[in-house]
Amino acid sequence: QVQLVESGGGLVQAGGSLRLSCAASGRTFGSDTMGWFRQTPGKAREFVAAAMRWTGGTTDYADSLKGRFIISRDNAKNTAYLQMNSLKPEDSAVYYCAASGRYSSEKHYYSRPMVYDSWGQGTQVTVSS
Repeated sequence: QVQLVESGGGLVQAGGSLRLSCAASGRTFGSDTMGWFRQTPGKAREFVAAAMRWTGGTTDYADSLKGRFIISRDNAKNTAYLQMNSLKPEDSAVYYCAASGRYSSEKHYYSRPMVYDSWGQGTQVTVSS
């Protein structure tokens, strides 16, 4: 498994931006696909974005978030990022970073929480109106 630590959450006004970071250790970072999910109380964990292993050149996003959120990774720093722009109050949630050692070319494979074997503790994002 991988140890993941998220940071960068906080309180921001609607229309603002935040960048979340996810520092990884314990496994070759480049070989994992990295994902971001979010969760609000009483709801299931929701897929946000994923960056495929190695270069992260292949990405996947929740349709509702395309164009506002950008996932990236820096393998030299063992860190994944989630840039969140034009934030809305409905983006308020606990954001989780996850790592998957599995490989699949199936479309939207990494949108499923079950394919990830490691999770961070989460970071709270609150967007005020």
